[in-house]
Formats: sequence, C-alpha cells, structure tokens
Amino acid sequence: MLIITRRPGEKIMLGDDIVVEVMEVSGSSVRIGIAAPRSVPVYREEIWTAVKEENAAAASSPIDLPTDLPAGSTH
Repeated sequence: MLIITRRPGEKIMLGDDIVVEVMEVSGSSVRIGIAAPRSVPVYREEIWTAVKEENAAAASSPIDLPTDLPAGSTH
C-alpha cells in the first residue's frame, strides 16, 4: 500500500483520468473528491462489498425456467 500525506486542496492522480482531491480534514474525518470518467465505477468500500455479495448470491441461486413453451414460440 502506498501512503501519501496530503493537505486540503492537494490532489493525487491515478493514471491520466482519475483525480482524488482532499477537500477537508476535520478531526479524524477526511472528505475527498473524486473526478473519474463515467466508465469507472466509484463506490464506498461497504457498498462495493454489498453489491459483490448480492451478485454472487444471484449467480448461485437456481433459476426456474419453464419446461414447456407456449404454442408458436421459436425459442
């Protein structure tokens, strides 16, 4: 892990397209701003974990498909 010290207003570049800026430091809380292309998802870690868990649960649940198709179906 890379550890960098920054002050409010200072930025960190991740590649050419992502900028992380320290907006405010108040006690033990740090507010950051993230500028990234729309194609790059940006989530808080706890949200990302929940999304991954939901996707894994959905992928592992059995799918009930109809056994007989309506008349005239081609699939």
